Amino acid sequence: MVAVAENGVIGRDNALPWRLKTDLQRFRRLTLGRPMIMGRRNFVSIGRALPGRETIVLTRDPAFAAEGVHVAHDWKEAVRLGADLAAHLEVNEVAVVGGAEIYRLALACAHSLHLTRVHARPDGDIFFPDYDASAFHETWREAHPAGPDDAHPFTFIDLERVAIRP
Repeated sequence: MVAVAENGVIGRDNALPWRLKTDLQRFRRLTLGRPMIMGRRNFVSIGRALPGRETIVLTRDPAFAAEGVHVAHDWKEAVRLGADLAAHLEVNEVAVVGGAEIYRLALACAHSLHLTRVHARPDGDIFFPDYDASAFHETWREAHPAGPDDAHPFTFIDLERVAIRP
């Protein structure tokens, strides 16, 4: 799951560079009851484990610990832990929720992308990594205008992988 501006920006100063309440509501709906994998900086920007979800923090820091989260120190460990938690929760998805390095690791094996295309070009210092868009096909799209709770117009786009690479 990711919200990406037209210029590829996904963050600025370890925070979202926009306010999109509708997108945050979708994020909650799609992640509730599922394990989530995120990087340490992303976790720190949120500030806590999100309720109703099992949070896996991927970090190189061997001393990192936080209340209410599972810690993994490499991608394979995070995926294995996510699969175990998903089986325990009786769900078939593990959400990957950023940041940029975590997305880069996940894109090679992602089955689907829940993308929010933010129709803006904000300044930023964190960018969504390039990926092979031809490896995915669009299954759903819904446009939203800017409004009182949404600073910019945006479009929800769901993509499914055409074929997983070996």
